[in-house]
Amino acid sequence: MALKIVGSGLGRTGTKSLQSALNMLGFGPCHHMVEVFAHPETAPLWIAAAAGRPDWDAIFAGYGAMVDYPGAHYWRQIAAYYPDAKVLHTVRDPDQWFDSTQATIFAPGGASTRPGPFAEFFASFTGGFRAHMQDRAYMTDYFRRHTEEVKRTIPPERLLIYEAGQGWEPLCKFLGVK
Repeated sequence: MALKIVGSGLGRTGTKSLQSALNMLGFGPCHHMVEVFAHPETAPLWIAAAAGRPDWDAIFAGYGAMVDYPGAHYWRQIAAYYPDAKVLHTVRDPDQWFDSTQATIFAPGGASTRPGPFAEFFASFTGGFRAHMQDRAYMTDYFRRHTEEVKRTIPPERLLIYEAGQGWEPLCKFLGVK
């Protein structure tokens, strides 16, 4: 099964809600970070992708869509590999995003920063900003640059910039469903 939807939005931008919405709309199952925790045997596939050896078909076997990390780190490669997939880019206020990351996925001493069985997995997609995870200015700039790069790269007819509070209408219209 080829992905129909590639999520390019960073984690903590409503991706869990979007995963649920895409599953409800018939585009699932939708891959999200929680899928890696549910299937830890897939973590080595992501580590291989970081080393330049992605096997997107194996990573996304059985999935119709992808949102959140780690896939959002590889949005450009995944969108190129699945050229017919639509690209959903979730956004929110960059400062609110930073605050949310600090309370959850990038919390000091949290799972993404401490040694353990998932340390190499987290390093595989946080390497570019790992040393700056708690630096608000750096990370909010990173967030803004990421969004601008997606907008510059993906043709407008293939891309929806989406904020969770916008509701169903723009999402359903973009995906061509009721």
